[in-house]
Amino acid sequence: MNLGQGKHFSIMDPKGISTVIYQVNQTVNPGENDPKITIQRLASRSQLIGESTKKTFYIEKVDSTANRIIILSFSKDRVIINNGKLLDDEVRISKKPMPLKFDTLYSEKQSEYKEIKYTPSLQRPITVIDPETTEEVKPVLYIDKTTNEVRGKCILKPFKAYFAFEVR
Repeated sequence: MNLGQGKHFSIMDPKGISTVIYQVNQTVNPGENDPKITIQRLASRSQLIGESTKKTFYIEKVDSTANRIIILSFSKDRVIINNGKLLDDEVRISKKPMPLKFDTLYSEKQSEYKEIKYTPSLQRPITVIDPETTEEVKPVLYIDKTTNEVRGKCILKPFKAYFAFEVR
């Protein structure tokens, strides 16, 4: 990890692979209905080197409540999931990825995926990703008039696979 211009680290993605990384943050003094853990996608910059892509990820803060990362590497037909830790001046990536439970999202018609409750800062526990672009599917936000809370729904396109995960 280079500390010259803020904390950042780089990885090499082979041709056909696109990696995104999320920092796992523990909520300090969560309320009864607040999520205990939230995630934040690390900003990144890509540079093509031959047939590979060098991706540099930037870290805003590293402390004892925000030192775990989730690494998602997307290829044409699969997602490789790994995890690691951010330490003072290094990144440690697990040699043996931990087992994770997941479900597949697929529909032949346009649909909404799970009503999601947001924190006041609009953080959410569930993330839906389009594997072709590795971009997050942005939810449509609305106010639940019954509970007066901000909620969101992700609109999914038919005949398309998505990757969704929730950190608990």
